Parts: sequence; structure tokens; C-alpha cells
Amino acid sequence: MNGNPLINETLLQMKYARVISLLAQRLGISDENAMAVFYNSKTYCNLNDLRNGLQNMSDAFLVDEIIQESSAPDARHRE
Repeated sequence: MNGNPLINETLLQMKYARVISLLAQRLGISDENAMAVFYNSKTYCNLNDLRNGLQNMSDAFLVDEIIQESSAPDARHRE
């Protein structure tokens, strides 16, 4: 993302909100629980690195990635 950093940050925060809402809907959990899943995911960490372009992927793609990540066998054993 180039241009005004404030606008870029606002757009990214709006994307986070959409992903969290869709994640809650898909998993049948509260927004608060979806927020915890999202912010503790590797996908969220990768979204913050703007060089990889992950923020350009669709909200549904990101939700699928988070669900796949959280259902991986080693996901329950992370510290």
C-alpha cells in the first residue's frame, strides 16, 4: 500500500473488522472470540507485513486461512 499512511492504516483496520465479523459468522462464535482467534493467528502477523501483499487477498480467503491454521494439529500446542 502506498500513499497516505493514515488512509492505508484505516483501510487495513476496516479489513480486520470485516475478517473478524466473517470469522465469527463462519465459526458460529461471538465477535469477541473471533477477535481473539484473529489477533492470535499467524495470518494476522503476516497481514502486518505489507511487503507480502496478503492484505490484498479477499476477506473470505483470509478467513479460510485462519480457520485452516487454527484447525492444524499443532495449533492447540502453540505458546
